[in-house]
Amino acid sequence: MANKYGDVIGVAVLAVAVLLIGLFQVFQPGGATFGDLTGGIVTFSTMVRIGILTIVIVGLNMLMGYAGQISLGQAAFYGMGAYASAVFSTRPELFGLPESLVAMWWWPWVVILAAMGFTGLFAYLVGRPILRLKGHYLAMATLGLGIMVYILFRENFGFRTTETNITGGYDGLFDVPRLAIGGFSLWPVERYYFFVWAIALIVIVLAMNMVKSRPGRALRAIHSSEIAAETMGVDTASFKVQVFVISAVFASLAGSLYAHFQAAVSPAPFSFEGSLDLVVMAAVGGMASVWGAPFGVATILVLEDLLRARLDLIFEGASGEIEVIVFGGLLVLIMIFMPEGVFVGIRNRINAWREERAGAAGDALPEQGAAK
Repeated sequence: MANKYGDVIGVAVLAVAVLLIGLFQVFQPGGATFGDLTGGIVTFSTMVRIGILTIVIVGLNMLMGYAGQISLGQAAFYGMGAYASAVFSTRPELFGLPESLVAMWWWPWVVILAAMGFTGLFAYLVGRPILRLKGHYLAMATLGLGIMVYILFRENFGFRTTETNITGGYDGLFDVPRLAIGGFSLWPVERYYFFVWAIALIVIVLAMNMVKSRPGRALRAIHSSEIAAETMGVDTASFKVQVFVISAVFASLAGSLYAHFQAAVSPAPFSFEGSLDLVVMAAVGGMASVWGAPFGVATILVLEDLLRARLDLIFEGASGEIEVIVFGGLLVLIMIFMPEGVFVGIRNRINAWREERAGAAGDALPEQGAAK
């Protein structure tokens, strides 16, 4: 019964936690904000970022954790969504779009959907040849893809004239408008928080249904052995491309949400380092579980905020290099003691504790009977 309804309970618990955090920030009982609860270490904006990145990592977990396909260029798809929303919201004159159209409240939503469609199509076209590769060859191919997309963003697609300033180059783009529904703006940040986490919860539920369906079982079979999966009639090439496209679409959606949250985009978050950060989040949370996504993102972002705010209490005058060293050491410890990820590690320990208690209770029953 617990296994059957475990995911439903998990979604409900996460939804309640998100709701309580949001309501606390909105009503601020006693004048305290969410940041005050964490001693100013974790801000409310961090909670929004956790929701946005959860959407990316859910798709990455499906690709790497379930299908076993390595991707070191996921930030490229994340950036496609972000730049699409930024460019078509702030540079309408480059495409002959009337400003009256771009000013409509529904225009950013159209761009988000169009960006998801374009990113999915792009992932399909590049995924068909790339996913024929395996192992480190696939890793190198996705790495190269991510670097190429990042360079295009950074170098303004190769245009050198000010009249064709599409991406803003190194500086990026600013004044990305906030999202709205009719006359209702999804801002200030408290409103955007609820919106982002609603999307994140929907993505989590969709992913759970996918991995429990027949395609999800096919992905796990591909991860275990492509040859065995093919002998069982699984179209491995088709399923790998499909999950690659799904992960790219999720990343694009998150990228658009990020652009409208930051109200600006620049190339840095979509570099190789950005892709590597995403892989680290997926690995720390647990790739072989949809629930690993929010756990991994929260662990990494909270650790970063904690070290940035409190490391100087341990190492007086600590510099950024010390912060990186300590952060890397903590990641090593996490992977040593929880090699399958934080979520899977916690779940396994809870299950082991329950089994131990059940075994102890079972051993005690015969002794009580003998005493009587």
